[in-house]
Amino acid sequence: MALIPGLSTSLSGMKTAQAQLEIISRNVANVDTPGYTRKTAQQNNIVQAGSSMGVSLGEVQRSVDEGLLKSYLSSNSLTSNYSALNTYLSKTEVLLGTPQGDGSISANVAALQAAFDTFATDTTSSAGRYNLINQADTVTSRLNYISQEIQKLRGDADVNIGEAVENVNTLLDKLDNLNDQIVKYSVLGYDGTADLLDQRDDALRELSGLIDISYFKRETGAIVIQTTNGITLLDNDVHKLSHNSIAQASPTATYANGGIGGIYVDGKDITTSIKDGELKGLIDIRDTTLPSLQSQLDELAGTLMDEINQIHNMGTAYPNTPDILTGNRTFIKDAANPDNMYPQSIRIENGDVRFTIFDSQGNQVSTTTLGGNLGFTEGSISEMANTIQDWMRSADGPNLPQARVYVNDSGNLVIDTGDSNYGFSIMDEASSTPGSEQQNVTIKFDSGNNNLFDKEYEGFSSFFGLNDFFVDSQNDYIYDSKVLSPTANLGVTNPTIWSFSDTLNGFGYGTITISPNDSLSDIVNSINTNPALNNNIRASLVPNGSGYMLRIEDLAGNQLEINEIQGDNLIGRLGLEPSNVNTSLTIAVRDELKVNPGLVAGGSPQFNSSTGKYVLSEAANNIANKLGEVFSRTNDFKQSGTIAQTTTTLANYASTFVGNIATQTSNAESSLAYQEELTNSISLKEAQVSGVDIDEELGQMIIFQQTYAACAQAFTACKEILDMLLNVV
Repeated sequence: MALIPGLSTSLSGMKTAQAQLEIISRNVANVDTPGYTRKTAQQNNIVQAGSSMGVSLGEVQRSVDEGLLKSYLSSNSLTSNYSALNTYLSKTEVLLGTPQGDGSISANVAALQAAFDTFATDTTSSAGRYNLINQADTVTSRLNYISQEIQKLRGDADVNIGEAVENVNTLLDKLDNLNDQIVKYSVLGYDGTADLLDQRDDALRELSGLIDISYFKRETGAIVIQTTNGITLLDNDVHKLSHNSIAQASPTATYANGGIGGIYVDGKDITTSIKDGELKGLIDIRDTTLPSLQSQLDELAGTLMDEINQIHNMGTAYPNTPDILTGNRTFIKDAANPDNMYPQSIRIENGDVRFTIFDSQGNQVSTTTLGGNLGFTEGSISEMANTIQDWMRSADGPNLPQARVYVNDSGNLVIDTGDSNYGFSIMDEASSTPGSEQQNVTIKFDSGNNNLFDKEYEGFSSFFGLNDFFVDSQNDYIYDSKVLSPTANLGVTNPTIWSFSDTLNGFGYGTITISPNDSLSDIVNSINTNPALNNNIRASLVPNGSGYMLRIEDLAGNQLEINEIQGDNLIGRLGLEPSNVNTSLTIAVRDELKVNPGLVAGGSPQFNSSTGKYVLSEAANNIANKLGEVFSRTNDFKQSGTIAQTTTTLANYASTFVGNIATQTSNAESSLAYQEELTNSISLKEAQVSGVDIDEELGQMIIFQQTYAACAQAFTACKEILDMLLNVV
């Protein structure tokens, strides 16, 4: 009877050897297949009734180090994070130029400074004026272009986020399906479970490149996938991500204020919980790096515009003295009061405002002062306009019957002599006495029309924006505070009331009360939940550097005025004032100057003590010198993203953020190179553990071929003996 067990034993040995050879053959065939792991199987003895009946093939196992896999997933997430950052930072660096490059924005500002200096040396030169306008237009166009491209990059990043979210969901579906198959194959004992596990590991690797993940296995063989912050992505069911992408961003569209949507899982926003992967890099670019740069560009553009306009408004062009001046400040209308339709009041302090009418030869026709001669030191905008118009039309004054002074439909002050042969000049002086020293008056402004002169400006013409060099296409519809902690105690000891007015809804159409111990977050909630405001006004906390700014914006872009009608100057302590946001996107040289560079003001009226009159001279360069000094002196810049509050020149400030981007790009490249090397090292170590070694497989192949041959010989011998015995019987 021993022959029968011999046949069974040798046959089982042949089958097992054949199966082992098939495993070896598969290993060799997939030696270059990414993600394939070496497969092996143990051999088990078959015992029946205490007797050995041969061998059987055990479960096919993979050569895998789970610890290395988890290390790879973590390293791969960080690599993809750096890769996304590096991709966008490289594009941004190209956009800005290098700090020493002739094409950088800092070089453009330096070229504009040189143009102003050249203009100051000879204000009579037409070539100098054209060069000045061209250089100024180059700076503004460059600022516009960079801002547009930054917002395109932010939009691209958000679209990439949407694509990454879809890829995450696709991989989660794939992993869920693999989980089901692995559990099924394991329960039923099907062949191929090891290959499915390889596929699942590959999917995990790909998923880790998109978002930071961790996982653990259940007894069934299925895995549970979570983010490193514990947000479940896959368990018994798939928990998919969702995100609504925007095609084009804007400086005011932020994740913080809801202008850009978050990434959600089961209705919960997980945007700030994502720690690594491509998604993290894209989020940082969209919400931190590029907005930081945008705020720095806006700060540069805003400071440039304010400083140049402040000086240019002190001058008067000659021989192209304008007969029409149109302001850029927008005033709020009270349509119910036609006699005083623009009731916001001003108060003039620390000097007087001199108006002078000049003929085409630069000679004085008539002059007066707003306070000393015309008796206006305080009153509404409408009252002031009527006062100036009456003087211009009077026979004792310029005697210009067609002259008009009014506020146009856009809410801007207009002064029109009504005769192109007569130009209008505005100059602030220390007193009403002719020939007094030129100096800016102080304008106190009751912007909320509530008898509170709570805002202060320097210079009459500058306040109205009547002779601006630079303009932008936006009202003061956004207010930003200085950078604070969102939970900081604001020091409010008594209830404070803020009132809101705009050109659409009029004066004081909504108020909020700020209580003692309220924080910035409480102010945001008070505004956004106020029924009178929340359809028109939005408040948010915008990240800026190490803290947050309180941002309040009129959603329709109307001129917005915020007044503290009760309190202890909380608005002043917060530094809440019109924001520079969007300025670099909209700044431009005033159209009239581009059409006629002769309107650039090189000097101001000069008093001739012998004649007692004011005259204009084409060679006067006192204002041109002051314009040049704007670039050589230091200016105050508020905190903007990665640049803290600082005092420096315009060119140095531009160089600072250009240099910052260059440094960030270099750091990102270095970090990416290091992380790629680390990830590759882990991958190589995995390959050493899990990969197929041809020499080792060939050695195993020889062993199992010999085993197969030996079993075949034993089988043949047993069969021949058995055949002989049967023939004898």
